[in-house]
Amino acid sequence: MIVLRSPEEIEKLRASNRVVALAMKELKKAARPGVTTLELDEMAEAFIREHGATPAFKGYKGFQHTICASVNEQVVHGIPSDRKLQEGDIITIDLGAKLDGYYGDHAATIPVGQVSDDAKRILKCCEEALWRGIEKARAGNRLFDISHAIQVHAESAGFGVVRDYVGHGIGTNLHEEPQIPNFGKPGTGPELKAGMVLAIEPMLNMGTEVVKVLDDDWTVVTADGKLSTHFEHSLAITKNGPDILSVSE
Repeated sequence: MIVLRSPEEIEKLRASNRVVALAMKELKKAARPGVTTLELDEMAEAFIREHGATPAFKGYKGFQHTICASVNEQVVHGIPSDRKLQEGDIITIDLGAKLDGYYGDHAATIPVGQVSDDAKRILKCCEEALWRGIEKARAGNRLFDISHAIQVHAESAGFGVVRDYVGHGIGTNLHEEPQIPNFGKPGTGPELKAGMVLAIEPMLNMGTEVVKVLDDDWTVVTADGKLSTHFEHSLAITKNGPDILSVSE
């Protein structure tokens, strides 16, 4: 069942998403060569708690940290550690917060120092693909209109679209219906309606879309070891179009 949220609920979701957006702003500044992913995790937890929220990922299905920190070929669910970021790395930070019973969820892939032209190209394409999907998040469209827009933009640039992990609804639970794949046939899927709140999150790989899970049972990596990127915004569908919730302003 896809829940339609009231305007009051959407404002609560805006508040929780603003916390994660503000945290991300700080983490982007901190993601520099020599910093460990665990230090970023500790910074994120402190920031979220200082803003009256609780980390949404910590304790979720046994995950022990505030952020997922996925470096280079890591796609999603990377575990923070003593690994130091190096010049030329890219790191995906995915984080969530719970505030007043409502969840926020936001992700971005961040360049560390100067990165390769290939890295710049896939970073640009993945973020563009997110916005192509968001543009289709309008009442009266179909869910897979979002999916198709992401897929076409990514594949036309030669990148692999991850099939095994998807976006989702969000509200009083971190993951709610509907699931939002980043590929699909336009004009199909549930009709989009005002009040739906979605977390759209394209994941693009430099090479194959095939991924695998490491022995830690969390970290997902590209099967060919090539770079991966991931961007995510949470938004509400309104009669006037998509309302991005995970922004800091």
